[in-house]
Amino acid sequence: MRFALGATALIAAAVVRADDAESSSSVAESSSSTSIAKPTFTPTKLKAPFLEQFTDDWETRWNPSHAKKDDKSTEEEWAYVGNWAVEEPTVLKGAEEDKGLVVKDKAAHHAISAKFPKAIDNKKKTLVVQYEVKLQNGLECGGAYMKLLQDNKALHAEEFSNASPYVIMFGPDKCGATNKVHFIFRHKNPKSGEYEEKHLKNPPMARIVKTSTLYTLIVKPDNTFEIKIDGESSVNGTLLEDFSPSVNPDKEIDDPKDTKPGDWVDEARIPDPEAKKPEDWDEDAPFEVVDEEATKPEDWLEDEPTTIPDPEAEKPEDWDDEEDGDWIPPTVPNPKCDEASGCGKWEPPMKKNPAYKGKWTAEYIDNPAYKGVWAPKKIKNPDYFEDKTPSNFEPIGAIGFELWTMQNDILFDNIYIGHSVEDAEKLKDETFVPKLAAEKAEEAANAPKPADPPKSPSDLVFKDDPVLYIKEKFNLFVEIAKRDPVEAIKFVPEVAGGLGVIAVTIIAILVSALTGGAAPSKEQIKAQAEKAKKTAADVKDKAAEAVATGTEKAQAEVNKRTTRSNAS
Repeated sequence: MRFALGATALIAAAVVRADDAESSSSVAESSSSTSIAKPTFTPTKLKAPFLEQFTDDWETRWNPSHAKKDDKSTEEEWAYVGNWAVEEPTVLKGAEEDKGLVVKDKAAHHAISAKFPKAIDNKKKTLVVQYEVKLQNGLECGGAYMKLLQDNKALHAEEFSNASPYVIMFGPDKCGATNKVHFIFRHKNPKSGEYEEKHLKNPPMARIVKTSTLYTLIVKPDNTFEIKIDGESSVNGTLLEDFSPSVNPDKEIDDPKDTKPGDWVDEARIPDPEAKKPEDWDEDAPFEVVDEEATKPEDWLEDEPTTIPDPEAEKPEDWDDEEDGDWIPPTVPNPKCDEASGCGKWEPPMKKNPAYKGKWTAEYIDNPAYKGVWAPKKIKNPDYFEDKTPSNFEPIGAIGFELWTMQNDILFDNIYIGHSVEDAEKLKDETFVPKLAAEKAEEAANAPKPADPPKSPSDLVFKDDPVLYIKEKFNLFVEIAKRDPVEAIKFVPEVAGGLGVIAVTIIAILVSALTGGAAPSKEQIKAQAEKAKKTAADVKDKAAEAVATGTEKAQAEVNKRTTRSNAS
């Protein structure tokens, strides 16, 4: 009995151990993410007009806004109620003790800004704007862009809002099908003094990933610009040609007072005035006529109706003839009509009228009086100006994030605003490059590993994985036994032998119990077990012999085919 219970327990343990092995591997995978080597944050020694790494004194520079959002498109007032925090990332942390500014609330308006120690004036200088964005929960609808605010006396951090005048807006924005990296600058008309937003015509797409992304904008004194993403160039162009509306207006415009003369002919082609309708042209001839040559098909059932009462319809039990009237069954198509060419009264079909010509119209000819397409005359644009250096932006006094987003935990870090492309590159190498490498390593370690191709039970070796061996062999035996028990014994004799021992032992115990005899002694159980073991060995030997014979026959067939192939 102990042997039988032990065999059963061994099979059950195979399943349990396999599950334990799977859970152990998942634990190993999760623990591997924590074993990724990560750099430890160290404040940079680089200097810039504004360089922010959100160290412990960050609150002395940044102030959340409590202003109302100025939205003229709706009567509702939006308050900036979204919370901000400075903390380490919770998703794919790439460096130890490295903190960033984090948007904390979903579907809320957030606004925060920081004044510069001194206004940044980039006239005749290169302007470099660079910062990291980490979308820890992705980005389905919302912005992660920054605004560089115009320096003026009314610049108060507590009142920063969407109405605060900015110089440049730069960064990713995504909602639905819209996905782009904004580059917008406000340009002042030197004549009117009014400002107009200039939008990059073909902005690059934002990277919607959970690893950190580095966005860099470089504007040079020659009006050229470049946008880099993760250090790689994405878009190049000029402020004078790649923005809409254009910086400089047209020198000439249409004269608003000029009108088209009444006798101006702008029809290039006209109906031929000399053309006449032919005398035999019949405009009233119908498009179709009755086919007089058609004859009724021989199998046409003229006496059969096209529909008949539904033979399967039954009058409802609650139908009252006095109140509801005589019940009439619904009609269905006559099935006899499907077996013939048709039913009911036969009428000849219609055919296209060979005499049909339709309404007559004259052919078109070139208009001899045509003067061309009229356009108003051009005059000098009274509002014309030429700004040859739009890259000389107005002084910038602060940076602000004014956002609405459906996703929270958007993190900003390592903000550089200055004039040195080289220093921005050094900051990238110090901070972003090692951080991204650690993030990607952790992401790869946590990624689901591709499943190994299933291994055939026949290829399994007991010593490689005893648990898997027993589990797969038992399952194979059961599957084959459903169709052919004899084949199951031949193919999986080790399971058959084990089950035979169990069965003999159980039968011996049951017989003893039913006959009222005493429980079998250890010697009797041992004898029965030996007998069962011998039986199993015989079965295994016969099965092995059968398998070997089959193998020999198969090998002989292979040799025969090989010999024929060589001979040919």
